[in-house]
Amino acid sequence: MRESSGWVLCQACGARNPDDREHCARCQQKLLVLAAGYTTLDLQGLEDADPEDAFSFDEHLLERISLLEEAVRRTHHTLERVLQGLERQERSIQVNHAGWAALRDLLQEKGVVGAREWEDLWSAKLDFQLGVLEKRRRFSGLRDRALALHRGERPERFQKVLEDIEASLLAFDMDRALEGLEAASRLDPSNVAVALFLGETLFNEGESRRALAAFQGVLAEEPDHYEALVYAGVLQHEAGQDQAALAQLQRAADLYPEAFLPAFSLGVVHADRGEADRAVPLLERAVRIDPVPQALFLLGKSQYEAGSLTRSIRTLEEATRRDPGFDEAYLLLGLARLDRGWRRKALDAFREARRLKPKSLRYHELVRYLSGAEDSPLPPLDRPAAELLERAEEILGRDPSERALACYRRALVLEPDHPTILISLAVACLRLERPREAESVARRLLELDLDEALEATAWATLMEAMRSEGRLEEGNRIAERLLAGSESHFAQTIAYYEVACNLAESGEDLDRALEYARRSLELAPEELHAYPLAALGRVHHQRGEHREAVSYLSRARAAGGSTDVLAHLGLALLALGEEDEARRVLAEARGSSATGLSLEQRMMEFMRDSGRLLKRVREQERKRG
Repeated sequence: MRESSGWVLCQACGARNPDDREHCARCQQKLLVLAAGYTTLDLQGLEDADPEDAFSFDEHLLERISLLEEAVRRTHHTLERVLQGLERQERSIQVNHAGWAALRDLLQEKGVVGAREWEDLWSAKLDFQLGVLEKRRRFSGLRDRALALHRGERPERFQKVLEDIEASLLAFDMDRALEGLEAASRLDPSNVAVALFLGETLFNEGESRRALAAFQGVLAEEPDHYEALVYAGVLQHEAGQDQAALAQLQRAADLYPEAFLPAFSLGVVHADRGEADRAVPLLERAVRIDPVPQALFLLGKSQYEAGSLTRSIRTLEEATRRDPGFDEAYLLLGLARLDRGWRRKALDAFREARRLKPKSLRYHELVRYLSGAEDSPLPPLDRPAAELLERAEEILGRDPSERALACYRRALVLEPDHPTILISLAVACLRLERPREAESVARRLLELDLDEALEATAWATLMEAMRSEGRLEEGNRIAERLLAGSESHFAQTIAYYEVACNLAESGEDLDRALEYARRSLELAPEELHAYPLAALGRVHHQRGEHREAVSYLSRARAAGGSTDVLAHLGLALLALGEEDEARRVLAEARGSSATGLSLEQRMMEFMRDSGRLLKRVREQERKRG
């Protein structure tokens, strides 16, 4: 405030300052507000005047601006303190990181842990903790709503349970958090916020039956609840309750016509029931909303089954354009092109599918073979660990996902370094396309005292992990070491087979590949004949000897060969010009694919992306006002 032509008053502390200063001499605040036109005589006149007359709008504005400037000043100081705290935190993180790096280097130098093992375990732990942190963030947002919705008789007990849940999430203890959520739901069964969060958490943990009960509790209170309708419909379909699932999903689709998930899920249920004509319009609506590759693939499949080949080809081409690694879409695209008579384009699609999925020996079957072998079975487990292993196998068989790995790791906590758990975990990592983790587990297994069959399986798993990363030469060196150091026919069968597959894949020395595949067949026990037969067929196919390839691959198919055998047999038949038989074999390969996911499984994996679901829910709520 200006008092005379020679000095000004600071709006913050009231000190006098020369007229030409920009900052106050006492408090160093910027002199932002100046009111010209008032002299000392003016101020004295105002003191004698009536208070109402003395008040002016300009003075009112000055007062308000001064308050804002004070708020800005305090905010400035707060930001300075926050920045100082962040700098201290950054230094602390750097110190901790240096300590962890030193510990890692020391453990690696002592041979206690390998670099890949450290990185894989670190990554797995980070993924788990980030997932729990996201759950904690969401739970913190709904806790107040849950308290507001509470209708029970013991609000203090209910609040204490919610605090315990948050503490469990803070400690990354999901088991305790789930127990707390179930306790909160029992205290207040009508609390929609708690029931919904419980259902989502159980759903993501693979507890489908309990999750369905939680979502049905939500629907009992709010029959039109978006998330509960979709989740309940999907879970009922998974449980085989198709009529109830269709009713729930149809209601969601009617209430939320612009939402992706109801239309997508409803289309999947109809497709899974073989009702392609009903599935197509629903999936078309879904891809108009969001053309994700999974939805495009299911639409293309339904169009193919409905006889619309041209539309199916266009849709599948779009799916592969959006996801160039979608091997199952390439396989179906090849079949659709073949049905149209586009032989060359069909071959291109089939070859791309094989390039993306160069699977060979399915080592989970080898582990199963060892489990039933009388001469060298897998070591037995105590009951708690055995139950966890059974649960992991059930998850892998029903809905392949990384939740199975959590069961294996919990079993390892109960029985550390147990070879049966380790070999099962390594094979599961291969199935879930985590070759680095499979390699680290296989190396850990090989440090134990194993019988010959189990040791050979561990070496084979290690070589398969290397092959999936394109490290063929490294895998061949390991196989040659195994051949030189083992007299076991079982081990030599695996080693010859691995080298034959690697040489066939690289295409460098097909004569040697053929020789090794023959040696593998000569040494293999009858139960494993399908694998070297498949390798022989594959090598002959690459050598252009298609009739011999068909002969060996047909024998491998009769001996119980995998989907990969069917795919190579189909390609060999196609090369011979036997298109009708090739079409039947390739269709069988697509239908019995063990590595691909069924429609239901793809929907379940898509649904388990809870972040995507919640984003769509919020968008829908904003649209509905």
